[in-house]
Amino acid sequence: MENADAVAALAALAQDHRLAVFRLLVQAGPEGLPAGQVADALGLAPNTLTFHFDRLRSAGLVAVRRDGRSMIYAAQFEAMNALLGFLTDNCCQGAPEQCAPAVCLPAKPKRSKVTV
Repeated sequence: MENADAVAALAALAQDHRLAVFRLLVQAGPEGLPAGQVADALGLAPNTLTFHFDRLRSAGLVAVRRDGRSMIYAAQFEAMNALLGFLTDNCCQGAPEQCAPAVCLPAKPKRSKVTV
């Protein structure tokens, strides 16, 4: 990944709504989500969401496909992993074996407190 690509990706993610959209799409996995479902989940107006999708798409972090009348948006995991690799490429002074391994684990479900 080039510096300019990393800057574009980081700039696209440096906004609350876009970061929330991207995280939701990462959680959804490679199949992605319809735009309407993203709008409902995040409480965003469709025109606002379109603007945010466009910024994420131009940075290469999100792809879109048509399914009938729906637009399905999905995170580009290759781009996300390339960005993470770029950010950690020279960790631990160029000796990455000394760094703790970067492991992506699913979040643990939050337990609700039961009151009796």
